[in-house]
Amino acid sequence: MRRTTFDLDVLRTFSTGMELGNFAKAAERLGRSTSAVSAQLKKLEEQAGTPIFRKAGRGLALTDAGETMLGYARRLLELNDEAAAAVHSVELEGWVRLGLQEDFGESLLPEVLGRFARAHPKVRIEARVVRNAELLERVTSGKLDLALAWSDGTLTAHCERIGEVPMRWIGPAEGPPGWQAASGEPMPLASLEAPCLLRSAATRALDAAGISWRLAFVSPSLGGLWAATAAGLGLTIRTPIGLPAKVRPLAPETVGLPDLPKLGLILHRAEAEPQPAAARLAELVLQSVHGALREVLA
Repeated sequence: MRRTTFDLDVLRTFSTGMELGNFAKAAERLGRSTSAVSAQLKKLEEQAGTPIFRKAGRGLALTDAGETMLGYARRLLELNDEAAAAVHSVELEGWVRLGLQEDFGESLLPEVLGRFARAHPKVRIEARVVRNAELLERVTSGKLDLALAWSDGTLTAHCERIGEVPMRWIGPAEGPPGWQAASGEPMPLASLEAPCLLRSAATRALDAAGISWRLAFVSPSLGGLWAATAAGLGLTIRTPIGLPAKVRPLAPETVGLPDLPKLGLILHRAEAEPQPAAARLAELVLQSVHGALREVLA
């Protein structure tokens, strides 16, 4: 059986086009003509031996094979880029201090640190998982090199808006949510200690909808909040990123809750031009976050 060896350059064009939602934009970003991009996509289908695109109105959508190909393309490109970084930056040394929200502690941190450590074993990373206010204070005072934080409207001197994440009402994974608007009872709210951006968003949404509520559980940590929500002590509000299996997002209409706004996500840097080790870690953080956003927005 003849082995197929996919062209990484073609896979990068394919992945970039899907990320941008437009292959003309991909051509511009990659410095290629649209005809060259079209030729690459044709080559990819030939290598795959099956259609990866289908007609969808005036545009194109992925076939099942295309969806499978996209997942593998992203994985192959990540490994390729990791290998390139490891070879080209063998002597990268130093110390990087990274701060991030609890939501990313289990879902994003192990992947990012693992990839970085494999490629740059001489760099030492100090990671701190804390609340938003402390992240901003530490990055502005120079105690952190990078901080991944929810947006409360505060902009630091060197920050990059990554995107917006939908907020969701969260209930236990098993059984009924434990509260319905039709019951006439105040909604039991489980929350982190104040100040908390998501707690404020929840109470504003409930007040605007005329739904009475009571603070049923307050926790200093996200782990405690998940335990209380899973046990049915109250409903909470978070984003879909990093949800443990014991809780689940609720469709607002099923329990009579209001829709929620989106929450901005920002990467803050202590310096305009970070040291090479910090700059490389920032790249990996952004790659991982964009991957997580693709999953929750799919």
